Amino acid sequence: MIPAIFYAIPAFVLLVIVEALSYRFLPDDDEYGYEVRDTATSLLMGAGSQVVGLPWKAIAVPAYAGLYALAPWHLSAGSVWTWALLFFADDLAYYAFHRAHHRVRLLWASHVVHHSSVRYNLSTALRQSWTPMTSLPFWLPLAALGIQPWMILLQQSVSLVYQFFLHTERVEKLWRPVEWFFNTPSHHRVHHGSNSVYLDRNYGGILIVWDRLFRSFEPEGERVVYGLTKNIATHNPLRVAFHEYAAAWQDVRRAGRWRDRAGHLFGPPGWQPKAEG
Repeated sequence: MIPAIFYAIPAFVLLVIVEALSYRFLPDDDEYGYEVRDTATSLLMGAGSQVVGLPWKAIAVPAYAGLYALAPWHLSAGSVWTWALLFFADDLAYYAFHRAHHRVRLLWASHVVHHSSVRYNLSTALRQSWTPMTSLPFWLPLAALGIQPWMILLQQSVSLVYQFFLHTERVEKLWRPVEWFFNTPSHHRVHHGSNSVYLDRNYGGILIVWDRLFRSFEPEGERVVYGLTKNIATHNPLRVAFHEYAAAWQDVRRAGRWRDRAGHLFGPPGWQPKAEG
């Protein structure tokens, strides 16, 4: 099964070109714009994620189908209420997935790829992980609710298409009611900030109401500094894809106690054992 997002790729690339040209002819000194090596790295990471993602679906789809078959009821794809449930359930699943991937280092090692650029433009949206396996558990409950697997995959694609358009500095804040309910470029710029006030904020996919509900929301205020708290300073796609796994492994090897090894893997990024004394 080819995911629906695959068919949107040509449009994504075209829009990246259009946005890059907009910086060429309508530059803005307050915006970072594009840089050739950075953009090339983002495109390579996106291409690699698709190469890995297609065979991964051969595992994910049977997992969804198995739980769907075991569900005590099967919801009709012809019901508008099923689609409404799917929309909110998928978005909540994305919030849980996203928050966990910022708060557990082993998961962060996969997601950090998306935050590794020091620029913020539409190409950044394509800078995706080559290890998508960590996402599956967060969406399996939807199949257990009786939602058909193809519907889950379709809604995941809808969410990703929506989020593509969040990765831009060319759009300022939108109409206030939109900013209150929906994730917007302004909210997502905060999420990509390495400023201390912006760390681990605004995890939403399509909706921002989960962040407001679970107290992880932060409005855009001070100038956003994009990238990581410790940037990796490389455009090598292999290092971009796996650098945090390597760093975690080194910390585990150096740790003298099993609880410290567990902390380096399952604690938040940057976790360090307390000094004994």
